[in-house]
Amino acid sequence: MLTNKLGVTNQVELARVEEKISKSNAKKLYDSGNIDKLEVGTFKGLADIHRYLFSDISDFAGEIRMVNID
Repeated sequence: MLTNKLGVTNQVELARVEEKISKSNAKKLYDSGNIDKLEVGTFKGLADIHRYLFSDISDFAGEIRMVNID
C-alpha cells in the first residue's frame, strides 16, 4: 500500500475514503467551471484532473509513479 496524507493503513478504509474525497473533488471541479480550463486529450490534462481529485489524499497526485502498487 502506498503512503497517504490521511495516515490510513487499512486498504478497505482507504478505498472508502478515496472514493468519498475524489467524488467530492470531482463535483467541485465541475461546479467551479475549472474543468473547462483543462487541456483535453493530453497527458497534462489527465494529470491535472488526477491532481485535483487526489491531492488531498496523496503527495504524488498528478505525478507519474515510479513504484508498483501491490
